[in-house]
Amino acid sequence: MALFGTDGIRGVANADLTPELALAVGRAVAAVLGGAADGRPAIVVGRDTRISGPMLEAALVAGVVSCGSDVLAAGIIPTPGVAMAVREAGAAAGVMISASHNPIGDNGIKVFGPDGFKLPDAVEARIEAAVAAAGGPRPTHEEVGVVRPASELAARYVDRLVDGGADLRALTVVVDAAFGAAYDAAPRVFERLGARVVTIHAEPDGSRINVACGTTDMAALAGEVRRIAAADRSAHVVGVAFDGDADRTLLVDEGGAVLSGDHVMLMLARRRKATGALPGDAIVGTVMSNLGLERALAQIGIALVRTPVGDRYVLEAMRAGGFALGGEQSGHIVDLDLNTTGDGPATAVAVLSLVVESGATLRELASPLTVYPQVLLNVRTQRRDVSDAPAVRDAVAEAERALAGSGRILVRPSGTEPLVRVMVEGSDDALVRRVAGAVADVIRSSAAEAASA
Repeated sequence: MALFGTDGIRGVANADLTPELALAVGRAVAAVLGGAADGRPAIVVGRDTRISGPMLEAALVAGVVSCGSDVLAAGIIPTPGVAMAVREAGAAAGVMISASHNPIGDNGIKVFGPDGFKLPDAVEARIEAAVAAAGGPRPTHEEVGVVRPASELAARYVDRLVDGGADLRALTVVVDAAFGAAYDAAPRVFERLGARVVTIHAEPDGSRINVACGTTDMAALAGEVRRIAAADRSAHVVGVAFDGDADRTLLVDEGGAVLSGDHVMLMLARRRKATGALPGDAIVGTVMSNLGLERALAQIGIALVRTPVGDRYVLEAMRAGGFALGGEQSGHIVDLDLNTTGDGPATAVAVLSLVVESGATLRELASPLTVYPQVLLNVRTQRRDVSDAPAVRDAVAEAERALAGSGRILVRPSGTEPLVRVMVEGSDDALVRRVAGAVADVIRSSAAEAASA
């Protein structure tokens, strides 16, 4: 019974991810992780703003307390806040109910161990087995778990971010909270650090989470940065966007240009290298990281270790190699000096603190990265194995011949959505687009043929 994907359990709420499943997962988490704890274990539970969140939260919490574990109910809180809270509270586990950047109808369950890290495969397998067995303890009387409101956990997370930031009074920060989990925490952090804060999409509206906003659609943020900068030429205006659960962040520079996670990794890696705080003189990226990042890092003596797409693979490589910094082009940055998982607000604070401390603009700090033309096309299909079809393999081989060593192509199924992604990168923009479109067309036709067979 495979429940866990590359980032927890995910699916359409009340269809794939039902309250019954959430109840079973809550019981399984309590049995596997709570059962391994000393004394009366507590499990931190948080969620984003999705309209299905309270439904799944109620079911999951019922499952946890029915097994005799207590719940620290954090309410709406960024995913990295849950990871941090687990460690600070000495909890047996943490659970975040969120589908991150996915559409409104989706939801998910992310589980953290007592160390604040996402679970290894072996522990996920034990939880899956516990769900399938439908067993576990059934305590009664005073042994039933207790639900304790714990809104202070989000406040402590904000305090920790403020403690790690610089004085940002020189900046005007436009915050796009994607109607998600950072709607309150992120603006408060930047306000407390002294910045002038302008918010957009910063209400707890789960019916609009990730819709034309946040890291999945940066147009509104870029436009707002340009508008404010034009109205006040003396202001130093930058933008920060988050996704639904705030484990990702992307930034907009003073001219309204969107900066990717590759830009962020380069900026942070340069600073760490200069201060002798970059273990192994290397960072970890994925196969999606732009070729320009690899070359910019090489110029300053930093290696880029590539992994498959997914923050779990980035983190695995970081821990195995003793590296401190890694991340994805999408803005999911892992800095083990800050947190045990991707932390959008902490990353944004680190980058904007670097702007102030260096005296440079965000645009100047990002300028060493020359971005090679890169096209990413998504083909929606339930046939995740279509990339192995002979016609698709032939199309990829033809694309590689066309690129002739000047670029690269990657075809892979999404780990979180029913999509096959086609990424093509190279020095010739027109060629890159033509090659990507041709391969995507073959995937569509092959998927349609497989579906009708």
